[in-house]
Amino acid sequence: MSLFATPVRPRLQIHRPGGARVEVPLTSGDTTVDGLVVHVDLGADGERGSDRVRWSVSNPGAADVALDAVRLVVDAGPAGSYPRMFCNGYQSWSETSTRFLGIDEDPSRHPRTFRFFRTIHHADAGRAPARELRSEMVTAIASGTPTTTRVVGFVGGSTHEGTMRASLADDRVELVCEAWLGGAVLRAGTTRALHDVVALSDDDDVLVLLDRWAHLVRDHERARVDAPYQVGWCSWYHYFHDISETALRSNLARSDDWPFAVFQLDDGFQPAIGDWLDTNDKFASDLPTIADAIRTAGRTPGLWIAPFLAAPDSEIARTRPELFAREVERDEPLTAMVHDVWGGAMWGLDTTDPAALAHLESVAATLREMGYPYLKLDFTFSPTFDGRYSDPTRTPAERVRAGYEAIRRGAGDDAFILACGCPLGSVVGVVDAMRIGPDVSPSWEVAAHDVAWPGYERVAPSTRAAWNSTLLRAFLHRRLWLNDPDCLMLRHAETAMTTDQIEAWSAAVALSGGLALVSDDLALLDHDDHARLDDVITIGKAADAAAQHGLPPRCEDQLQPGGPRVLSAAGRRLTADPADPHPVIEKF
Repeated sequence: MSLFATPVRPRLQIHRPGGARVEVPLTSGDTTVDGLVVHVDLGADGERGSDRVRWSVSNPGAADVALDAVRLVVDAGPAGSYPRMFCNGYQSWSETSTRFLGIDEDPSRHPRTFRFFRTIHHADAGRAPARELRSEMVTAIASGTPTTTRVVGFVGGSTHEGTMRASLADDRVELVCEAWLGGAVLRAGTTRALHDVVALSDDDDVLVLLDRWAHLVRDHERARVDAPYQVGWCSWYHYFHDISETALRSNLARSDDWPFAVFQLDDGFQPAIGDWLDTNDKFASDLPTIADAIRTAGRTPGLWIAPFLAAPDSEIARTRPELFAREVERDEPLTAMVHDVWGGAMWGLDTTDPAALAHLESVAATLREMGYPYLKLDFTFSPTFDGRYSDPTRTPAERVRAGYEAIRRGAGDDAFILACGCPLGSVVGVVDAMRIGPDVSPSWEVAAHDVAWPGYERVAPSTRAAWNSTLLRAFLHRRLWLNDPDCLMLRHAETAMTTDQIEAWSAAVALSGGLALVSDDLALLDHDDHARLDDVITIGKAADAAAQHGLPPRCEDQLQPGGPRVLSAAGRRLTADPADPHPVIEKF
């Protein structure tokens, strides 16, 4: 049955910042809502089991209007006895899971969550209503008796975020498709096109439906999916902020018989957050010299930066304070991240300001000239924070994308750009790879020293959290980008990981087909660890090739609440209980 041919008539809603929700019945064509005109075309998409909504919002008035969201509210059918919802997280680290409708709660409902945390992990930083579940970009809902599965998603995310909200109403599933504009100003007399929404059904296999949706987004946003399979080394998960030139060169010297293409220097090299072109006193050499050493060793130099942030005492903050967004209620630079190790509050660049974008382009171009064609961009949700920006008509998604496009212009079309801490929908077509889960850790569960925010405990660094997202987001690989499941840790010393946990994570990375970067002190690794990496690469290349030929990795329990256990690809199936992994890999 069509999503729009149901017993309950669809409705339209308009949300303005700080204002009440205004709702009217939905009809095809023009509908006036709260002084705005929403144009909606409803109908089939020309293929089996597919509906599509094409819509836009116009401001016919004489005054500009700030707009948070335009919503389409539809009846998704009877709930049945076992209604489940795939909840895709907002950005790289955000929790991704399958939950029970009518029972489970959105993480924002925790009584001790702060708006700061909610801004990082949701398009809309407000608390969700009780018993409402949210998913970003796309969702899958299994409901009814017998069970019907629908996949509903936005065809793109470059101009605004798209949130799916679901709840139960009179034993039926009510689904809200929300175009989130985040307070962007709609100028008088202008129209803003909204991303199409598609509803896919008529197939028993949820992964087939998710793949169909991903293909639509890939084609619409011209996703970059042709970069080669990546194998490399990263400094972070052994050295963290304590990385030094001595440690980097020691590992480089030991890497001769390791199959690394990329050698990436992570957080800890910079004098201050925001000053990306220099090194600190742990490095005797400058960045070009380090890149030359990596390149001479036969590796591609890679570098981590958090380009949209700066510490208040950084050179860029002291010399060019005009480049930063401002707080809404105070004439102060906008705080867009707080990080104790970095020194506290970080300022956020105004990525709607041409001067700030020129700065980002220049930084990327300079790093490329210094010898770094591989850039990892981190904490890039920061332009989504509420603030005063130079161009108030830009949505949070457009602010994120503008920053990435500036980096792409500077680094060049042939640079490899890896997004991290990034709203997923905003950068399809700009980046080559995307981190798809929380940080791993040299422990399976959250370590005692890592902070777990109330309501968001499952996004704190832990390899188990990365396992969950790697399996549940496996279908995105080679559709929207190359998946980055996060680093391998092969060591058995200086870690809290057991052998079973190391093997389970290595197998998940392999079968995901995604990036395979080792993050150990190579002095701690032996012949068996080298053999394990060889196996990861052999399986990973096969899984990656299968994805390129239309057979992406499959999480076979995608719609089972409680955490995924099964991932298959390229004729192999991995099974492990995430609560106590004893991995089993079988061929089929």
